[in-house]
Amino acid sequence: MPNSSSITEFLLLAFADTRELQLLHFWLFLGIYLAALLGNGLIITAIACDHRLHTPMYFFLLNLSVLDLGSISTTLPKAMANSLWETRTISYWGCAVQLFLFSFFIVAEFCLLTVMAYDHCIAICKPLHYGTLLGSRACVHMAAAAWGSGFLYALINTTNTFSIPLCQGNGIAQFFCEFPQILKLSCSHSYLREAGLIVVSACIAFGCFVFIMLSYVQIFQAVLRIPSEQGRHKAFSTCLPHLAAVSLTVSTGFFAYLKPPSISSPSLDLLLAVLYTVMPPAVNPLIYSMRNQELKDAIRSLISWMFVKSEKFSSSLHQ
Repeated sequence: MPNSSSITEFLLLAFADTRELQLLHFWLFLGIYLAALLGNGLIITAIACDHRLHTPMYFFLLNLSVLDLGSISTTLPKAMANSLWETRTISYWGCAVQLFLFSFFIVAEFCLLTVMAYDHCIAICKPLHYGTLLGSRACVHMAAAAWGSGFLYALINTTNTFSIPLCQGNGIAQFFCEFPQILKLSCSHSYLREAGLIVVSACIAFGCFVFIMLSYVQIFQAVLRIPSEQGRHKAFSTCLPHLAAVSLTVSTGFFAYLKPPSISSPSLDLLLAVLYTVMPPAVNPLIYSMRNQELKDAIRSLISWMFVKSEKFSSSLHQ
């Protein structure tokens, strides 16, 4: 069997064996990818261009859309290319880069969702202190902490994973490179490294999850004390998109990695991997814009401005 010094490429898991199904997967993922690019791109542009949305909540939402674009662009284009060109290969360094970037974006996004829970908690529980506790400098520092946590996690674990010798072949039982699949290719038993990876990941995930839950306990307590029904409805409407995004991310990711081994199978693992890598970036723009009138108005204004500019440009060409 080859060792890590002789491995130049890995073989990813194919979505289908027949050419027709491969092309079907390509067009399906292309549609999802373009929808994610369009949705997140509109949110980023609308928030950046509309001064009314220059608030902490929308600043964090802009960061979330950037992370969503990064995470889905790390895995899906390579999977689409493999389906289109009927190949399974990814280079050794390409796999390392994909592993680093995906873990970076995923961990940073979960940390950012934790920061967003804190933002909602302060806005509802301590509205009079909101401007003091969440000034522009504090928002930048918290967003930087989320990005930095993802970078540090990805750097340590990618370096640790690719420092071990690999001699169990080069086949990866997943459509992208991920830590557990690389560790399965190690020459010796990597229980200690795998345990360390699980402990670090669990600490980050559990810490963020507990903080989010505690924030929402305080939020619900504060909302129930609001005397007017309209005020309670507005508060719940503010938190509902974030809670839906957290639920989607946590449920798909946790079930993918913590499901019982007895129900594990290559097909189920592949389906769950698609759910937690593809669905949140594609669905989050819809979740956040569905009940947010300010954001919908900003996106409409942006689209109208783009149509006006395109009409002016086309008329100038005809002249």
